[in-house]
Amino acid sequence: MSGIYIHIPYCKQACHYCDFHFSTTLKNKDQMVFALCNEIKLRRSEIDDYEVIETIYFGGGTPSILSTAALKFIIDTIYENYLVSDTAEITVEANPDDLTEETITALSNTQINRLSIGIQSFFDVDLKLMNRAHNAGEALRCLSIAAQYFENISIDLIYGIPGMTSERWTKNLKIALDSGIPHISSYALTVEPDTALFSFIEKGIIAPVEDTLAKEHFDILVTTMEGAGFEHYEFSNFGKTGYFSKNNTAYWQGKHYLGIGPSAHSYNGNQRSWNINNNSKYLKALQQDELPVEIEELSTTDKYNEYVMTRLRTTWGLSLQETENNFGDTYKKHLLNQAQKHLDEQLLFLDGDTLSVTKKGKFLSDGIASDLFLLNLK
Repeated sequence: MSGIYIHIPYCKQACHYCDFHFSTTLKNKDQMVFALCNEIKLRRSEIDDYEVIETIYFGGGTPSILSTAALKFIIDTIYENYLVSDTAEITVEANPDDLTEETITALSNTQINRLSIGIQSFFDVDLKLMNRAHNAGEALRCLSIAAQYFENISIDLIYGIPGMTSERWTKNLKIALDSGIPHISSYALTVEPDTALFSFIEKGIIAPVEDTLAKEHFDILVTTMEGAGFEHYEFSNFGKTGYFSKNNTAYWQGKHYLGIGPSAHSYNGNQRSWNINNNSKYLKALQQDELPVEIEELSTTDKYNEYVMTRLRTTWGLSLQETENNFGDTYKKHLLNQAQKHLDEQLLFLDGDTLSVTKKGKFLSDGIASDLFLLNLK
């Protein structure tokens, strides 16, 4: 076992681009905390006694919408029911408007040792377009305070925002680097169906997201971060040595994890499961000591395709020997055959046993991965 993920399904307001599961109705927040803890207890049998929990990650939604006492109550429940490593990475995603000095101080006095702060941009014009709950001043202020109490801090930044010039994107990165944080996760703004952003673009209220702008921003991102001594260890993630996200790295390396809360996913190597994405139905089920979960048995092809998708995005790349050992010679041959055109176009390169994307191919890594998938074996 590698980690436990806890999904906190609440937000103060809906960001225009977000399609994650959350509710802005907070009236059942306390009941949800008890339900999460009950699920943690009910799923204890899924984990062997000797398996060590290496990461605990609060995502959402907005975990920082909970009180520190509630977060600690959940963490203590995990410690009471599972074997947790002495060096476990315990991360809480937080929004700047929640991170007052009082809150940051309280968080630092718990087992929590890593903050992931949803900055997204240091400019109000971008924050307003995305309907973020915080402003640029709060973003700067919370980072300054958090650095006094936490060594391990990550921030999220979004690029490719309509109207964001490359100059403003470069300034975003400079502000982030000047803060001294050791980790940045950065994502291109994507337009998901059934989001406010999708509707606004359809109606012409907001300009369309442009792939060429996103590519330009991505190139600036990679050059700037690598120039500042960060390793580009996954497509969207940059870290100083010793500060890679252990939680996310576990996902990309195929380790097992348990997902707690509405819409949370779990993976045990052979099955993928997910909880119902409805807060009311989730609460009702847990109040009756039932698990509202669906389970999918993964075929060898499913596992191979997931291995390709996750590992090709990372600095570790795909191991040919690991592919053969885990999936068989047919899959290895398919991988090499499908990779050849990308090798010829210098989008992939083969270094001994390892197949990786080139710098030229990084922005296209998801598309390249889909070309390497195998669709007709079970």
